[in-house]
Amino acid sequence: MSLGLTDITLTYPDGPTRLTALDQVTLEVPKGSLTVVVGPSGSGKSSLLAVAATLVTPDVGSVTVDGTSTTGMTRRELAELRRHSIGIVFQQPNLLPSLTAAEQLQVMARIDGRSPAEARTRALELLDSVGLADQARRRPQQLSGGQRQRVNIARALMNDPTILLVDEPTSALDHERGAAVIDLITRLTHQQATATVLVTHDRTHLTAADRIAEVHDGKLTLLAAAH
Repeated sequence: MSLGLTDITLTYPDGPTRLTALDQVTLEVPKGSLTVVVGPSGSGKSSLLAVAATLVTPDVGSVTVDGTSTTGMTRRELAELRRHSIGIVFQQPNLLPSLTAAEQLQVMARIDGRSPAEARTRALELLDSVGLADQARRRPQQLSGGQRQRVNIARALMNDPTILLVDEPTSALDHERGAAVIDLITRLTHQQATATVLVTHDRTHLTAADRIAEVHDGKLTLLAAAH
């Protein structure tokens, strides 16, 4: 099991009381599988991703990455874990406008201490895997929305994470481009053997899932896969 959330409860201050964002949530995501999480706005989907990414520490419960519990880790240790083991695809690509597609990826590898030559080789391999080998020298303003999201996905995979967390990757895309991005994430999940959690509001993408989880009022329920 690559990612494990066990009995996670997360609350936030809400005036004199606390609001429960996640209520005793348990989820296991095996390597090479795609779990799609659905639910209405405000149900706890984003909180689930934040906890899984170790960006937010739950009140109760534990997060396990590759068999290692994150309980008690320092901020520095958690940052190191994220850099090596967790890839995050944010809803908006947030690419640096002055960098080419290849350079967006190379920055990640340089932060991780790889040599320039190694970083460039890996970046070009990943851009090829997402169908952008011929766009490596283009900057974000020269790419379409779908292409920018593909760069975003490739960037998240740059340091060979075992866990891939994807937040609403199709929200700014039309249906055709959105479906292509979901197909890409599904293919890369199996090829790269990542434990992938994808949050989406669009239930037309559920057929891609190995498992489907629904979050409602902070509680998670596993549903039957669509295939």
